[in-house]
Amino acid sequence: MNDLLDQSRRRVSIEGARVIAIRGAREHNLKNIDLEIPRDRLVVFTGLSGSGKSSLAFDTIYAEGQRRYVESLSAYARQFLEMMQKPDVDQIDGLSPAISIEQKTTSRNPRSTVGTVTEIYDYMRLLWARVGVPYSPATGLPIESQTVSQMVDRIVALPEGTRLYLLAPVVRGRKGEYRKELADYMKRGFQRVKIDDKFYEIAEAPALDKKYKHDVDVVVDRVVVRPDLTTRLADSLETALKLADGLAVVEFADGATGTEPTAAERKTAKIHDQSGPQRLIFSEKFACPVSGFTIPEIEPRLFSFNNPFGACPACGGLGVEQHIDPDLVIPDRDKSLRGGAIAPWAKSSSPYYTQTLLALGKHYKFSLDSKWKDLPKKTQEAILYGSGEDAIRFVYDDGLRSYETRKPFEGVVTNLERRWRETESEWAREEMAKYFTDIPCAACDGYRLKPEALCVKVGGLHIGAVANMSVKRAGEWFTQLPKALNAKQNEIAVRVLKEIRERLRFLVDVGLEYLTLARASGTLSGGESQRIRLASQIGSGLTGVLYVLDEPSIGLHQRDNARLLDTLKRLRDLGNTVIVVEHDEDAIRTADHVLDIGPGAGIHGGHIVAQGTVEDLTANPASLTGKYLSGEMAVTIPERRPRNARRTLALVNARGNNLKHVTAEIPLGLFTCVTGVSGGGKSTLLVDTLYKAIARKLNGASEAPAPHDRIEGLEHLDKVIDIDQSPIGRTPRSNPATYTGAFTPIREWFAGLPEAKARGYEPGRFSFNVKGGRCEACQGDGVIKIEMHFLPDVYVTCDVCKGKRYNRETLEVLFKGKSIADVLDMTVEEALEFFKAVPRVRNVLELLHRVGLDYIHVGQQATTLSGGEAQRVKLAKELSKRATGRTLYILDEPTTGLHFHDVKKLLDVLHELVEQGNTVVVIEHNLDVIKTADWIIDLGPEGGDGGGEIIAAGTPEDVAKMKRSYTGKFLAPALTRRDAKRRPRTEAAE
Repeated sequence: MNDLLDQSRRRVSIEGARVIAIRGAREHNLKNIDLEIPRDRLVVFTGLSGSGKSSLAFDTIYAEGQRRYVESLSAYARQFLEMMQKPDVDQIDGLSPAISIEQKTTSRNPRSTVGTVTEIYDYMRLLWARVGVPYSPATGLPIESQTVSQMVDRIVALPEGTRLYLLAPVVRGRKGEYRKELADYMKRGFQRVKIDDKFYEIAEAPALDKKYKHDVDVVVDRVVVRPDLTTRLADSLETALKLADGLAVVEFADGATGTEPTAAERKTAKIHDQSGPQRLIFSEKFACPVSGFTIPEIEPRLFSFNNPFGACPACGGLGVEQHIDPDLVIPDRDKSLRGGAIAPWAKSSSPYYTQTLLALGKHYKFSLDSKWKDLPKKTQEAILYGSGEDAIRFVYDDGLRSYETRKPFEGVVTNLERRWRETESEWAREEMAKYFTDIPCAACDGYRLKPEALCVKVGGLHIGAVANMSVKRAGEWFTQLPKALNAKQNEIAVRVLKEIRERLRFLVDVGLEYLTLARASGTLSGGESQRIRLASQIGSGLTGVLYVLDEPSIGLHQRDNARLLDTLKRLRDLGNTVIVVEHDEDAIRTADHVLDIGPGAGIHGGHIVAQGTVEDLTANPASLTGKYLSGEMAVTIPERRPRNARRTLALVNARGNNLKHVTAEIPLGLFTCVTGVSGGGKSTLLVDTLYKAIARKLNGASEAPAPHDRIEGLEHLDKVIDIDQSPIGRTPRSNPATYTGAFTPIREWFAGLPEAKARGYEPGRFSFNVKGGRCEACQGDGVIKIEMHFLPDVYVTCDVCKGKRYNRETLEVLFKGKSIADVLDMTVEEALEFFKAVPRVRNVLELLHRVGLDYIHVGQQATTLSGGEAQRVKLAKELSKRATGRTLYILDEPTTGLHFHDVKKLLDVLHELVEQGNTVVVIEHNLDVIKTADWIIDLGPEGGDGGGEIIAAGTPEDVAKMKRSYTGKFLAPALTRRDAKRRPRTEAAE
């Protein structure tokens, strides 16, 4: 009873203090910690990589908040929601429903765009459906639908006494004789027709020449305008509309309207009857009276490229169509045909292709040893697209028989296209897909929508044109739009416009003003996806929610940091608790409460080292973060910069995406940092252009680079490596040991033990991927999946091997009392000590240690590694290779997920690569990295269309003096700060 009272009092005190109280958290490496986190505050979790930040924030706090919320729902509702496992914690009080915003790409679905994810496009569809005006593609005139009563009102409004013909335009600009049709109209009681601008009695109508186009109007009525005409007019109009499929024409018998026509009426009459009488054209449908172009009822689904009602029928709403790229078929124009210039034929050992080329050479008089670029244009066209009707004599000999044939040559590209259409083999399609590239759909110009949707305009623009604007430009356009709308349209649009403008403003606030609304979600970085979801959450206006974010500052320039932090504070001020896992100094200093988790990584972490304000951290001698914040420790700057490099790599006239014909010179043998605001063109320059172009030349890669003229200085390199953040493996069977090559010597070491030799075990026995040594009950997975239908799938530990992946006999082979399964379960730090006497294993593990991955497990599933961890595993693998001193390494934001201290370790590794003579180029926003670079290339000045220029290039000190450079503005204080300690620099790079 007393225990219950104590518990009740504790809950009351917790609620009074507005805290989240955690007792006994032991998830992963957390050391049974107790702590209280203030609610309705901005709280930052920081600490070394692997110290336990994510284990506490995501795997404990978020997991429990989400689990409790989902548990409160019905069993029916739960089947549609993923419920997380209960974390290893004794008790958590004060929790709210939790929302996690992580660094994951929003969607790989090509139909998902920035506009659809943020719901801005949904509001735009509603706006265009409600206030959009359709225009005829043929005439450029507005197309309006009218009711019969509106038509009658317009005619009766004409001056009394006006003489009119009411016509049904049954044929417009079509070839034919129309004898049957005219006879049918006569049977139905109509007496007169107008054919090609002349009136006739139907019985006396001339025979029409079927080779020419004609206009035929049936005269439905002749009237003189007077007030009591409404009933007769309504009947006659309905008859005309039925005859002409929704169209009716009123023609003035005396050639004068008797009243001033509207601008549209005047323009219509001028276009259609330049020398004849003026007309009024009415339509009960949205139809162009000239071309007959019609659109269905205007509704939101007409503007959806994910709905057959609105999607372009040619590309299915994707905006692109696949097309064989001749540059992928002939990747190297300096090669000869005999030397493998035609990529799809180069790998084949069949004599068929060589014999085909010999026949073509004989016919078109060229040598197979000539370079492709030296062949005449006509010959190149014939090889790629076929000889047309020109028959060629082919002689084939496959070693078994020889034969001769004479036929036109199909062409390499034409042949690939045909085989692509006809094959049912997935393997063949994958092989041929290497030569396809996406080009904008010719039918819709890449706008994804059918013509009927693109003819509807608001403020003079169709919805596709506005979706292709940047967020910033779209915001300005929607702000000015009310001025272009009439009073009625503004009344309808006011609420929709408010929603659109607010959501666009939220995207600007999180630093995404350079994105276009039509940008595919799959092309966004993890940081961009996270900030889009953050903007959506602010737009939702929820209160009383627990938000957990993972490094929202990733990919964000220092200039945009303040806006992001203001956004987080706004989320807090709505009445929410915001927990952020972050290493950014500005974010830590802005937080209401900071938790420093450590003191080390892995088994050395899991403790709350310090918490409170930034001042509390800097005053705590145990806090590593506090030492960096106070300046006691710092990432050091080289004491002096190297002299200008003797050799450079020049990328000439790069113009992909938003790059404005830039030429970038990268000094070889140095550490170069490419900087600039988000969307400035850094990835386009470095990855999409430079890396892909060099990879095609040096590595034989097939992927096409972005447009550029040439690359100079390639003779100084022998390979290029892009160390990106993509996973090191797609399946749970891939792990750091298998990827880095450490697993092979580990298996060989176990196979060489006396017990293994006595049993006749080979290294394959110690693999969990093949039969023999693995547990067959779980096939080496260690777990068995159980489907739970309306609950999430449950993975239970295998009863046979107890999660160890191997069978009993294999696990009986021990080294220092440990089995192969025990070794895979060790952290890198533990394994390094365990294998210190085995050089082949120790050397690889030493590299993982040097890139700051002491805490990961040797056999940890690749799918559980973060992007930053995967990137550092790849870096360790590259370090293990023999250095040539002629390698170009490209890294995109390598400091993702790294604490100040981890950044210091990473920089030591990168500078070591440079000191071996290699060239390292990184895209980075982290000032600690930028200030230690030998050379900086700064792009901007803004993102999107406002970027794509090289603003500054030089040493950090040079760039810091550039007034136009945002990077220079933030770099200058980092270089002059008293704590900007300097370290010696070797001469190797010079």
